[in-house]
Amino acid sequence: MLAALTTLVDSQLFILGEPVAKLEADVAALSRAKHAIGCASGTDALLLALRAMDIGRGDEVITTPFTFFATAGTIHNVGATPVFVDIEPKTFNIDPAAAKAAVTPRTKAVMPVDLFGQMAPIECFRQMMPTIPCIEDAAQSIGARRTIDGKATMAGEVATIGTFSFFPSKNLGGYGDGGMIVTQDDRLAERLRRLRVHGGLKTYYHDEVGYNSRLDALQAEVLRIKLPHLEGWSEARRKNAAYYNEALKDIPEIVTPFVDPKNVTIVNQYTIRAQRRDELQKHLNAKKVGNSIYYPLPLHRQPCFEYLGYREGSMPQAELAAREVISLPVYPELARPQLDEVIDAVRSFYSR
Repeated sequence: MLAALTTLVDSQLFILGEPVAKLEADVAALSRAKHAIGCASGTDALLLALRAMDIGRGDEVITTPFTFFATAGTIHNVGATPVFVDIEPKTFNIDPAAAKAAVTPRTKAVMPVDLFGQMAPIECFRQMMPTIPCIEDAAQSIGARRTIDGKATMAGEVATIGTFSFFPSKNLGGYGDGGMIVTQDDRLAERLRRLRVHGGLKTYYHDEVGYNSRLDALQAEVLRIKLPHLEGWSEARRKNAAYYNEALKDIPEIVTPFVDPKNVTIVNQYTIRAQRRDELQKHLNAKKVGNSIYYPLPLHRQPCFEYLGYREGSMPQAELAAREVISLPVYPELARPQLDEVIDAVRSFYSR
């Protein structure tokens, strides 16, 4: 890594260029996509996708309330209205039937999220809403796959546009922010490349007003070196998750993660449902066992979205999940004694 970065620093070629082009080719191959377009962050990937589809004021985009803020924040920031629908209680992913029921003449896209590394049922949206574009927020699922029509399908492969994040905590994380957009559509790809550089592919000529959202060459170099290790890291996460599942399955107050049989998850987070969640978190903190809550307040209940008019209880599954979920350490370098320490800490709380 240091040798590669030193070579790049010596070259002084920091903006786009060969490292970014090579990473784009690598991510396109991984995702089985015709095009991959690097950008400055996973948030920008969503924003650029919405802009490339001309989604804006007066339009609606259906999405989940149980995800990171950027999913709905980008919809708001292009002037459109986020339309929240509830989640499936087992996978935490958006409920396709609820999404279909929310379609109106103003619906311009559906934006499912592959939460915690497990793909949403992308094929359901394409079947149930065939005329509505699908923007797959795959920020947490690069390298995940799902069996669709008997074929293993990669995250980002079949949606109209798929988006990835390279935030450092992701399975494939950079040394700072970074993002990527994938698509099979030539027209969308050309526009996305234009939008990320102020709306023009020719220097100082601008076909439209775009953004400054370029993936740094330094980040691309880091990610290219890490990419060959991604599947091995994801497999280690799956093994760690399986070890937790076996060790915690007999605790009645805990529900271990459910993986749809059609999915191969990359386990971006190992998230359990726990009764007395807040007390469990205090117990883990006291024992200095890392944990986090993704997400403590669903998006439809965030103060900034009060104008949408959603009331408490309008998304019961998302609201229940927010009260129960807690994520435990699952990163691939965990040794067996560390996993046992986490397990012992959890078990000691419920055995009191």
